[in-house]
Amino acid sequence: MRVSKYDAGMQELLTALADPTRRAALAIIWSGGEHCVCDLMAALGATQSRVSRHMRILRQAGIVTDRRDAQWVRYRRNPQLTGDFVAVIDAILTAEANAAARVQEETI
Repeated sequence: MRVSKYDAGMQELLTALADPTRRAALAIIWSGGEHCVCDLMAALGATQSRVSRHMRILRQAGIVTDRRDAQWVRYRRNPQLTGDFVAVIDAILTAEANAAARVQEETI
């Protein structure tokens, strides 16, 4: 069976989003603006090497773009993502936020 470029891209996107740390980082980035690794480290409670590794996977999947700013690398959502890919990411991040809200309500 021949895999289309679209299917290969979607598979790469879903594989990149399979990790909870990457989804958490993406939720921060998806809200807008640029975020340096230091911001993501603080928000995620992760080391620089761990955050950088996860961001590399998101970048390779085409989900985020990066730019160097002195010693920092800043990430933002890829403005060239097609609508289908954006819709999938939106759905996954929304479902994750809803699940987190339900868990928080249950603990109150």
